[in-house]
Order: sequence, then structure tokens, then C-alpha cells
Amino acid sequence: QNMSKTVPTYLFIITKLPTDLYFSIYFLNLHITLLVKLYMNMVKKFALMAMAALACAAPAIAQESIETTVAADVVNQYIWRGQNLGSAALQPTLGIAYQGWSLTAWGSTGISEPNDTKEFDLTLAYSIGGFHVGVTDYWFSTGLDPRNRYFKYDAHGTNHVFEANLGYDFGVASLQAFTNFTGNDGMNKDGKRAYSTYVELAAPFQLATCNWSASIGAVPMATSLYGTTGFAVTNVSLKATKAIKITESFSLPIFGQVTANPCSQKAYLVFGFTLQPSTSEKKIKDLKDLKGFSKSEK
Repeated sequence: QNMSKTVPTYLFIITKLPTDLYFSIYFLNLHITLLVKLYMNMVKKFALMAMAALACAAPAIAQESIETTVAADVVNQYIWRGQNLGSAALQPTLGIAYQGWSLTAWGSTGISEPNDTKEFDLTLAYSIGGFHVGVTDYWFSTGLDPRNRYFKYDAHGTNHVFEANLGYDFGVASLQAFTNFTGNDGMNKDGKRAYSTYVELAAPFQLATCNWSASIGAVPMATSLYGTTGFAVTNVSLKATKAIKITESFSLPIFGQVTANPCSQKAYLVFGFTLQPSTSEKKIKDLKDLKGFSKSEK
């Protein structure tokens, strides 16, 4: 009686069981306890192994899926589609690409002439196979807004120009078309929006130890943006690029370019180099191709 008040009922019942049955229950309970502990240890080890595998795999998956570009060109003059837009300039690029999509920021700031027009562009593009399409928002520090505000998008009072790009890379050559569809576009002969359009054919090739590219660009209609009164060839260019090896892990791509503008009767010689920390030259070229053109080649 006293014992039943102080000892749990199930233990009191067990003590009344036959000895053989008592030890059988005891050892069964012991085995179950050991199996549960073993199972829990296995679960913990498996969970730790899975977490370690995910931790190791995640960076690799992210690295394979998403590409980031950080680079900058330094050029002796800023030539764009046969037009002279400024003297020596620093032109940084920041881009991200994922499964054919890319978002690229590009800028230009004068080095020798700080008063040169500053530029900041954003491009959203998509590429699949040889086909690519994109939209670029150009912003210039001079334009229709006397206060040069970036976040002013009025159709007739902004420094932004919005351009659509459509192109196809055939391998031996690429054909691209660019058309302004809103913003601070040029005017046609009637003083109306010109929807300025530029079409370019480019062909890459290798010669000696350099990568070459020959291109020809034309404006099909009159526009004050390109200084044309009708159809005109505005850009004939030949560019050579070569990577100069500095160390085993670092090289410096340099490039030279001859550009002529038959419409304006002007010609230019451009020299520059690319700073590309932790990014391959090919990745930078791919991102520029997604954007439709290399800004330093404009």
C-alpha cells in the first residue's frame, strides 16, 4: 500500500510480473532505446551532410546561372556611330546576365575635358540563339531639361532617349537595327519626331594575333540626331583588339579603331584599353553584344 503511493503504478505492476517476462520487457525497452538513438544520430549526420552539400553547391549553381560584369574602357575620344561625342573618357560597365536576359548599366565621363557631356545608359536585353532584342534608356547631362534632372521623363522636356534594338547574329556577320521611340529624339525635315533609326552590319574575323571587326552603319531617313537629310552612310569602322599579358592571372585588352563618317566627311582614330577585374574578355564582349553594341565602338 505505502509502496504503491510512492512508486509509479506501471513499475509496481512490472515488479509483480514473472522474472522471465520482466527481463524480456526490460531488454526490449533497452533495444528500442538504442535503435531510436541510432536512428536520431543517422538523421543528424544526414542533415549535416545535406547542409554541407547545399552550401558547397549553391555558389556553384549561382556562378553557373548568373554572370556579373564589372569593367571600364578608357578611350582617347568618344566616337559613336560615326559621331564625335567627346574627348578622352572613362566608360564604366556594370552588368548582370541570366539565361539570355541581361541588364546593363553604362556610363561615360570626360577625363581631359570634364565639361564634356556625361552619359548614363540602362539596357534590358534578351538573347536566344543568334536573335536578340533590347531596349536602352540613354540619359545625357544636356538636353531639353535646363536643370539636367535624371528623374524627369516629360516627352518634351527630358534628357532621356529611349531606343529599341533588334538584331541577329549569323556567325560570319551580325545585322542590327536601332530606333528611338520616345524621349529627346531628333527632328525630321518637317520639324516632327524623326524616330531616328540606325542600321549596322558587322563582321568579326581574326588576323595575325588580333581579333578584328569591320562594320558599316547607315541612317535611312532624315534626322537631326545623326545630321542626315535622307539616307546616309554615317559609320565605316575597322577595329582590332589584342590582350596584352601582364601576369599569369591578369591581361590588359587594348584596342585601336579607325572610323570614317562619309556623311559628315569626318574621320577618327580611337585607341583605348579595358579594365576588367575578375571577368573574362569573352563575358564582357557577350554582354556588350546583348546590349547591341560596344559603347566605346559607338
